[in-house]
Amino acid sequence: MGDLSQLFNPATIALLGASEAVGSLGAAALNNLLESRDRKVFPVNPKQKTIFGVPCYPSIADLPEKVDLVIIATPIQTVPGLAEQCGRAGIRAVSILAAGFLETGEEGKALLRDIDECRIRYGIRILGPNCLGFIRPGTGLRASFLGSRPEPGKIAFITQSAAFKKTLLDW
Repeated sequence: MGDLSQLFNPATIALLGASEAVGSLGAAALNNLLESRDRKVFPVNPKQKTIFGVPCYPSIADLPEKVDLVIIATPIQTVPGLAEQCGRAGIRAVSILAAGFLETGEEGKALLRDIDECRIRYGIRILGPNCLGFIRPGTGLRASFLGSRPEPGKIAFITQSAAFKKTLLDW
């Protein structure tokens, strides 16, 4: 299976689709990431210079350093191209929060095939698409758009169902 530390224990994270728009996926995920301890977070959005007072970069290629993890929170049509940019930049871990792939029919299936080809071509570890991300309470990392803040403990919880995960964390 190989090393998953870049995915689940990144020192540096870029969020593609970062935003200040209230209620947006990009704003919720960025707020969570900025609370992370001991991690560098780089918002990426070609339309912004800063977000929440943090310098924002127009693309992966413009980041000041290579990152361990890229989180994609953009419309689904942009995801294959962004996955390709990640691969060319040597990124080995990507989490795709964007939703609307298999459930949207043939167009979504084609986009998913493009992402999978990218994964194979560049050897990228991909979590998602259509996922809530992940939360590691003991490390202070919330690579998700959920507002939940579970306490650290001795239980790990993994589920395929985003609805079940959200329900359980809300409970």
